[in-house]
Amino acid sequence: MTDNFTHSVDHTEQLAAAGIPPEMYAMLAAHGVGTLVAKMGIRFDTIGAELSVASMPVEGNTQVAGILHGGAHVVLAETLGSFSAAVHAGPGNHVVGIEIGATHHRSIASGTVTGTCRAIHLGRTLATHEIVMTDEQGKRLSTARITNMIRPNRG
Repeated sequence: MTDNFTHSVDHTEQLAAAGIPPEMYAMLAAHGVGTLVAKMGIRFDTIGAELSVASMPVEGNTQVAGILHGGAHVVLAETLGSFSAAVHAGPGNHVVGIEIGATHHRSIASGTVTGTCRAIHLGRTLATHEIVMTDEQGKRLSTARITNMIRPNRG
């Protein structure tokens, strides 16, 4: 029996394009960053259990009014929170999101959005992170919180 977490495909090129630090390749090479992360242009600056930072362009991620789609904020937040939780979970485990919520404070129509993810709780079975999205001037655009459940890999 197979699942989404134990198959082996090399995604080294995708990891490099997303800005994943080389020291993280061994952990992520079999999973990559995911097609949605790649499509949205998310690039990582820092990845850790306590702190992760990534950015994405507004262009290509807008809604019909020409501003960054609210769901794009949530995708950036969930990406950061899930990667941070996975680092915390360590080898032999995977994480699954069980709750996410976001508050949008202001809109953005161009430029780059940066998400900064900080741990709120790092436990044995749950990891909770707060993610703050800001514009290039450091103004807060949205705030999200995600909780991931830590599960052992099968097999």
